[in-house]
Amino acid sequence: MAYRLKINKRFVADTRNVYRYLAEEWSFTIADQFVEQIYESVHKLAEIPFAGSPTLRNKNVRSISVTRHNKIYYRIKGKTITILTLFQSKMDPAKNKYE
Repeated sequence: MAYRLKINKRFVADTRNVYRYLAEEWSFTIADQFVEQIYESVHKLAEIPFAGSPTLRNKNVRSISVTRHNKIYYRIKGKTITILTLFQSKMDPAKNKYE
């Protein structure tokens, strides 16, 4: 049975920022492929919620890698998966409150 997905506003904003960057610096094709990878990863979580690893600072939050430079952080509560944020590994690691 699939879990219900809940998307946090922070995740939407983070994804939008990465999309804009990719579209400006590379191309809309690359940016669209990135969004497709995000979409596939999020929907796979609904089927396999424990695929991600627990984070170091908060064992209730898990992470999965979407690309070499991007991780999705999420929380499972009951039958609901809350997608919290998208973190870019090129950012300052001190800004990552989960690792």
